[in-house]
Amino acid sequence: MKLLNDVTLMYGRNMRHTMRNPIYIFVSLFMPLLYLILFMPLLENLGGVPGLPEGQTVQVFIPGLLVMLALFGSAFVGFNIIDDIRNGVIERFLVTPVSRSAILLGMILKDVTVFLAQCILITLIAIPLGLKLNPAGFLLTIPLYAMIAVTMASMSYSFGLIYKIEDNLAPTLNLITMPILLLSGIMLPLALAPAWLQNLAKMNPFSYAVDASRMLFAGNFGNVEILEGYGIITALALVMFWWSTKSLGKMAG
Repeated sequence: MKLLNDVTLMYGRNMRHTMRNPIYIFVSLFMPLLYLILFMPLLENLGGVPGLPEGQTVQVFIPGLLVMLALFGSAFVGFNIIDDIRNGVIERFLVTPVSRSAILLGMILKDVTVFLAQCILITLIAIPLGLKLNPAGFLLTIPLYAMIAVTMASMSYSFGLIYKIEDNLAPTLNLITMPILLLSGIMLPLALAPAWLQNLAKMNPFSYAVDASRMLFAGNFGNVEILEGYGIITALALVMFWWSTKSLGKMAG
């Protein structure tokens, strides 16, 4: 009960801080909107190639785009904790009775809330552009996307707590996120890739999340790829959150 109260307290504090500057929620939609409006139309003439059924390019692209939003929307939140460290906010939290897990959970849940709001907005915008929404499939992807956001936010906070300066954080996050993007099949299905690239992509846990997301959007609820995606991403989220709590503990001394 104490942990729940602590998490609620920290979540409320972080949400209030975010809502003082709500423009951030919309500015961070700029990149996915560019892909939605300027890149997705390029795929229309590719219908019929492996992984892109004729007339289904939008159905394939949007689930991948939402995974990308979860990845990049949460990967750079570590800059926020660096700012809190610099301003002494984290040190003040650490001397309160609030548990360290609650401090991080409050931040991460705020990030997940912001992402899910963006996820819904992007999906609604995609409907007039040709997306045939499967409501049940979309609802079932929400926890999957949330786990991706938890994974990336936890990782980003861990690096922020370790580095404590932006100069090291930015290149580290770019070094990690770009291979994840290119080896996950977000932009184009990996069925188009040569065999060696498909085998390399199997080492990327987020490629399984992309496959699971597409299966859910298509309504293929019995596909084993859904369980694989959920299982791998949930396990990764737990590991990343454990790492972030350890990083905060080391900072506390």
